[in-house]
Amino acid sequence: MMKKKSSYNVAVVGATGAVGQKMIQLLEERDFPVQQLKLLASSRSKGTVLQFKGAEVIVEEATPESFEGIDIALFSAGGKTSKQLAPHAVKSGAVVIDNSNGFRMDSNVPLVVPEVNIEDIQQHQGIIANPNCSTIQMVTALKPLYDRYGIERIIVSTYQAVSGAGYQAIQELKKQTEEVLKGEEVTKKILPVSSLPIKKQIAFNAIPQIDIFEENGFTLEEMKMVRETKKIFHDPQIQVTATCVRIPVVYGHSESVYVELKQDYNLAEVLNLLKEAPGIVVVDDPANQEYPLAIDAAGKLDVYVGRIRKDLNHPRALNMWIVSDNLLKGAAWNAVQIAEELIKNAQ
Repeated sequence: MMKKKSSYNVAVVGATGAVGQKMIQLLEERDFPVQQLKLLASSRSKGTVLQFKGAEVIVEEATPESFEGIDIALFSAGGKTSKQLAPHAVKSGAVVIDNSNGFRMDSNVPLVVPEVNIEDIQQHQGIIANPNCSTIQMVTALKPLYDRYGIERIIVSTYQAVSGAGYQAIQELKKQTEEVLKGEEVTKKILPVSSLPIKKQIAFNAIPQIDIFEENGFTLEEMKMVRETKKIFHDPQIQVTATCVRIPVVYGHSESVYVELKQDYNLAEVLNLLKEAPGIVVVDDPANQEYPLAIDAAGKLDVYVGRIRKDLNHPRALNMWIVSDNLLKGAAWNAVQIAEELIKNAQ
């Protein structure tokens, strides 16, 4: 259990990255009780100057010795860095909230979405994992239905923003768009991110690959959604299948979700459950063409749900459209929420 203090020493690892900068922004906007903020990144970002509450903070190189005196360490620097440095942070006395894939499926590490399974943070042994961005928004939207009816099966297709692949992917989308519009040859260097050198055009296109392919024909991103959903709901029997697609949108993941419930449901009750649930905004007025859009969710903390309708064939199934900012609720905000819960429960 974290010790109760009036303020806390906080480290952000991966501070110069897209998610790291969102973490810093949220710590300021939420008026998180920061006594000292330490910004850490790779050696190539050492010396970069960032702003926090009107003051300049110089980015330091992240090393095993960086965490002396740190209470909470927010990691968003990739699985390799987390695996290398998180144990040192814990040894120094910090609680690590890790945004990478490094510890998500570790049986000793809770995988937490605050609106879904916040009680799991009590089981942490120094590390708490943030789920994958596409998993977070889906389980947030499905939690009220899971609690009320139970869930038998989930089929999800994602339409994921390029920002999920990092700053260079955003720049590639912009560059390729200009090249296509000018009739120039398209430069392909970043997407899809995989171990192969083969790259595809993202501008005016959809790429049905996010991360590497596994032996079963599914990508790692798709299998993250399968495995993480089961772990978060503590339900190994729940059936999940996913198809993850990268589209030419900068911020905001969208998902088409088909869900089979274990009990009969009333659509009006489903709408009310979603409207009353924390972290969810229902935008569902098809008569007036109102439904969640990635462009509207960008910069917002909530998960947006719409296009909620009964399935035409299965009596206990329904379909919905789920949208959220992948850098905020899908990453930085989920981590800061966990940090807020940690200090709220500190003793």
